[in-house]
Amino acid sequence: MLGRVANGMFWMYRYLERAENTARLLAAGHRMALTRGADIADEEWKSVLTTLGQLQQYTQAHDDFSGSHVCDFVLRGKGNQQSVLCMFENARTNARACRSAITAEVWEAVNEGWMTLRDLLARPVRDTSLNVALSAVRSGSTLARGATHGSMMRNEVYSFVRAGTFMERADNTARILDVKYYLLLPSLSYVGTPLDTGQWDNVLRSLSGERAYRWLNAGRMDARSIAQLLILDEQFPRSLVFCYAAMRENLAWLARLHGHEGPAHALMREADLRLTGKSVDDIFDQGLHQFLTEFISRNQAVANAIAQQYRFTT
Repeated sequence: MLGRVANGMFWMYRYLERAENTARLLAAGHRMALTRGADIADEEWKSVLTTLGQLQQYTQAHDDFSGSHVCDFVLRGKGNQQSVLCMFENARTNARACRSAITAEVWEAVNEGWMTLRDLLARPVRDTSLNVALSAVRSGSTLARGATHGSMMRNEVYSFVRAGTFMERADNTARILDVKYYLLLPSLSYVGTPLDTGQWDNVLRSLSGERAYRWLNAGRMDARSIAQLLILDEQFPRSLVFCYAAMRENLAWLARLHGHEGPAHALMREADLRLTGKSVDDIFDQGLHQFLTEFISRNQAVANAIAQQYRFTT
């Protein structure tokens, strides 16, 4: 398999996953902002931009943190190469370059998703059109993923698809959890207050984990229980443990196909061992922020090793 194709498939699905995750984060931020005062709403939007790594670029273009400005910038901002529209365009570019490696159903889903977003985001995003735009992002990503699962062979291409998806998903979960715990609360005195509870609820909503969490915890809202779900729960599809189990499985398949392992497998095994057998108490004893920043760094190292080992080229 050509490194160019492997690179295209890996990043096509990273972009699709990132676009969907961004839409979920914006939806959760919008919900939070509507239920809080102006000052807290501004802090909520700043936290969204911080999580996405777009705060500095945004402040160069805007003097305020109004929801409409933030959402418009993140979804379609002129000059914002990390916008959702750019992510979908990048996914489509990779899909077009790898047409021989994907099915017609996958190409049609990605192409139609991009065309829908292009039309919806041709004009500035307002509060009245935000939900429609966010729904289109989630729908486009979901349809592409469904077409992939329903029509593509479980071969080498599929392994790179899944590796890219879960690499991005793990990174997103870790960043959202870290920003909430380390940056959002203005003071430790807010812990346990309605503000704290509301922000944890926001984190769960942005990761589609609110209902699963309430099933498991009978509505109790505390940091350790939420960290348990988002980091260590083997059944929750956005937890770090779940994502790494999927990545380990797909890298193992690539190793069997090529007849050997490489540096990426060694790094994956080392990163996975740091999760295996850990309890939430172990993580908090180490420091949640330290644990998550180390995880994000190791996750990036694994991604780089995959690119080098399989000779990704553009």
